[in-house]
Amino acid sequence: MRLGLGCAPLGNLFTPVPDEDAVATVKAAVAAGITFFDTAPLYGHGLSERRLGASLRDSDVARDALTISTKVGRMLVPGTEVSIFADPPPVRPVFDFSADGVRRSLSESLDRLGLDRVDTALVHDPDDYPDEALAGAFPALVRLREEGVVTSIGAGMNQSAVLERFVREADLDCVLLAGRWTLLDQSGRGLLDLCHQRGVSVIVGGVFNSGLLADPDAAGATFDYAPAPASLVERARAMRATCERHGVSLPAATLQFAASHPAVSVVLVGARSAAELCAAVAAAGEDIPDGLWEELA
Repeated sequence: MRLGLGCAPLGNLFTPVPDEDAVATVKAAVAAGITFFDTAPLYGHGLSERRLGASLRDSDVARDALTISTKVGRMLVPGTEVSIFADPPPVRPVFDFSADGVRRSLSESLDRLGLDRVDTALVHDPDDYPDEALAGAFPALVRLREEGVVTSIGAGMNQSAVLERFVREADLDCVLLAGRWTLLDQSGRGLLDLCHQRGVSVIVGGVFNSGLLADPDAAGATFDYAPAPASLVERARAMRATCERHGVSLPAATLQFAASHPAVSVVLVGARSAAELCAAVAAAGEDIPDGLWEELA
């Protein structure tokens, strides 16, 4: 399994993360051998990109050994709005899937990251704008790939139906599917099968469904960034009980299930501290007996 660090928590997702904890999280990831880092302008309204770039510059790892992924489709403009990111700076994200918007977004991301290039650029959440993304954003990314500005291009979304359309109609290298290939929600299977057939790699994110599969008993447990319904809490608890009967932790089953499809190239873990990152790495390495998958299924 190839793990990557999902950097939304570094943008103060739900709660503030001190600068020193953000730096320690990235350094712990590097020390654990993680080389894939996924961020976006949306995450902390630029904060995640700035923290990731600064942390990597302060590490000993060579740039060529890293894969940095960021996203386009949202520009940060002056203003404020209610956000799931705590203490955001005085800018707000606005959708822009035009070719010019893609180039400007990527340029501003490079400034925040302090890098001269990123490896992967993903069109971010064009749920309501698929035609605009196909007409503007993807052709612009293809040109940037041809120019060598980025190595691979794709789209990142929390749903699979529109991603399937993009895989069929655009020249993509990869997709990022969040929350739809997990122990609780496997609605993305058709997309993964399609990607496997077409040689498009899949980055899987949101494997804990924003928290519920990490700890079903946590106060205020969330599913897809909202309070978890009682029925899903009970399902997650039942899965945990099944895992425990097999001597396996629920996070281990969660991560290793996400990596089980042959189309999956990277499984993202989000962490807001070095301890959380190290716990995820340990879970990814647990031995899981075959009988567990049969019972969970």
